[in-house]
Amino acid sequence: MIKEISPSLSLKGTLTLPPDKSISQRAAIFSLLHEGVSEVGNYSSAQDPQSTLSCIQQLGAEVKKEGEKLIIKGTGRKGLKSPDKDLDCGNSGTAMRLLSGVVAGSGLSAKLVGDPSLSARDMTRIIKPLEQMGAHILARNSGYAPLFINRNEPLKPLKFELPIPSAQLKSCVLLAGLFGEEVTQVIEVLPSRDHTERLLNLDQKLVQDRKIISASWADEIPNQSYTIPGDFSAAAFWLVAGAIQQNAELLIENVGLNPTRNALLEILGEMGADITIENERMEGAEPAGDIVVKSSALKAIEIDPKIIPNCIDELPILSVAMLFAEGTSVISGAEELRHKETDRIMAISNMLKAVEANFEEQEDGLIIHGDPDFSFKSATFESFHDHRIAMAAAVLSLKGTGISKIQDAECAAVSYPTFWDDLKKVIK
Repeated sequence: MIKEISPSLSLKGTLTLPPDKSISQRAAIFSLLHEGVSEVGNYSSAQDPQSTLSCIQQLGAEVKKEGEKLIIKGTGRKGLKSPDKDLDCGNSGTAMRLLSGVVAGSGLSAKLVGDPSLSARDMTRIIKPLEQMGAHILARNSGYAPLFINRNEPLKPLKFELPIPSAQLKSCVLLAGLFGEEVTQVIEVLPSRDHTERLLNLDQKLVQDRKIISASWADEIPNQSYTIPGDFSAAAFWLVAGAIQQNAELLIENVGLNPTRNALLEILGEMGADITIENERMEGAEPAGDIVVKSSALKAIEIDPKIIPNCIDELPILSVAMLFAEGTSVISGAEELRHKETDRIMAISNMLKAVEANFEEQEDGLIIHGDPDFSFKSATFESFHDHRIAMAAAVLSLKGTGISKIQDAECAAVSYPTFWDDLKKVIK
């Protein structure tokens, strides 16, 4: 699908975001591991969480919809069953990596598959620690899906220092560790998303600025009955759109404000964005609130590489904000972007080239020379079938003087099925 975007003179309105898909997928998997019934409100209808939901049903969970709630009857760790067909994770790296931990830890035999995009993503990072814990894993070219996983020996505890700040890798090892009689520890040097620790209420301690998270069979899997907040990564597109657009004021309701996810708020604040948070509250173990963003005069920023893991998914849209900021902005330490749904550094560069922006691509980031008065007529953007690139290009398109086009725009549905409708709603 090719989406045509006309320039906008104003953005006004109230938006309700799709549910956070990272939390949704964890809610499903953790509900499977909980022995009993969980009532999950506001579960995401996006493709990735639905793939996860299908997988947990194959592993024994009973799932039904009652009004706005998803009722999930879990098997507990002792009741998991080997699936009678492939566990199809679709496009979801979260599903494949977290479920690999569950399958390896439980000792089940399973084959995990994904779509062409997921099958092109390197799974070596999870394969190595799971094999150290006793799993036998057969992977295409030793590192790519499909993954054939089984374990015929007792689970070995692991003391694992994360080589990179990755919530998926951390969660994979911890989930496998939940099946061990002895404690598995994950040592985190740089922070990454902490949804897994929060939602499973795992033991955590700080030792010399390192976080040590522990998991074993002794940990009780909590009931997962809560309402999932809106996806902060989805809010990011509106925060930037509202900040760079003239005559803009947007209210974004029920946004997840997990401190390991919302570095973009701090970054945009330092850039001068007019953003306020209202109605702060807790949704289960996760903080949430409403955000108001208004037209702003932005200035350039050099992002500290240490906080890159906290805003890795927001870097495509942040690059758009930098394009309209006064001065030169720098993104570095973001080599992980090259291993997402696509090579996102390359994809961002392609997007910026399409409007003849002044920038340099680096191996681990970008240098963007911004201008509040930057203008372009129109452009045709490649999404590379990457949802975040498609939506970032849409926000950029609003600043053109003519009609721009986004190729394969339907990919936005991976994380934000109503994005194009919401965009129409706020354009004035």
